[in-house]
Amino acid sequence: MLLEEREVYKHQAEDLRAEAESLAQEREPGDVQFDEESGEGGTIAVDRERDLTLSAQALAAIDEIDVALAAIDDKTYGTCENCGQPIPKARLRALPYARLCVACKSGGLHRR
Repeated sequence: MLLEEREVYKHQAEDLRAEAESLAQEREPGDVQFDEESGEGGTIAVDRERDLTLSAQALAAIDEIDVALAAIDDKTYGTCENCGQPIPKARLRALPYARLCVACKSGGLHRR
């Protein structure tokens, strides 16, 4: 399940980065007339920034999945990194790369 989710995020990040680069290439450097007359230059910049942000978020999710995969290897998967208590299975089903239990994630105090 984690490996499949990792692949989805990987493809998503690649697609978004390619789209952002495509948007950057659509606008010729120094094409002032394009910007002033159509107003599209700002829209392209916003779209490109959005795609780069989403790509970065997908890459961050990949990093979280890699941490979860390492936790599986060292037999600590499903254990809260903060309090050491087991992370409920329902939370792991919803977010397989969760590193904290609900109480610790929400900032509540949780005793060992």
